[in-house]
Amino acid sequence: MAKKSPEITHPGTIQHIKGNMIHVRIMAQSACASCHVKGSCTVADMSDKIIEVFEPKPGKYTVGEEVTVAMKQSLGNMAVFFAYVLPFILVLTTLIAVLSYSGNELLAGLISIAILVPYYTGLYLLKDKMGKVFRFELT
Repeated sequence: MAKKSPEITHPGTIQHIKGNMIHVRIMAQSACASCHVKGSCTVADMSDKIIEVFEPKPGKYTVGEEVTVAMKQSLGNMAVFFAYVLPFILVLTTLIAVLSYSGNELLAGLISIAILVPYYTGLYLLKDKMGKVFRFELT
């Protein structure tokens, strides 16, 4: 029997259904938000998010129904890589390269931060393609 990949899950409520797309509202919270001393800490972070889920048979779900949204953990790790790790490497590499070439710290800092504009613009332009990779499922 094949071992099933671990999943990241969130409980949610179906907000509306349009064609094969189901929009689910989830309560996204940081690890701090579930801590027992969150009342004495200002870092607690909770917010509502709307997740689009492609469902081939949307007729079996109704608006207001409680569901669980799931994504493979490996896809979550890949999303973290594209959103945080790769931009950090890009900024650091650019900073070191420009600083060693020009010796001007201000210029190196500005260029290394400015390099994020085309990076995130590229991610935005590829959002439809990436949306096909980063799929949520209803369980």
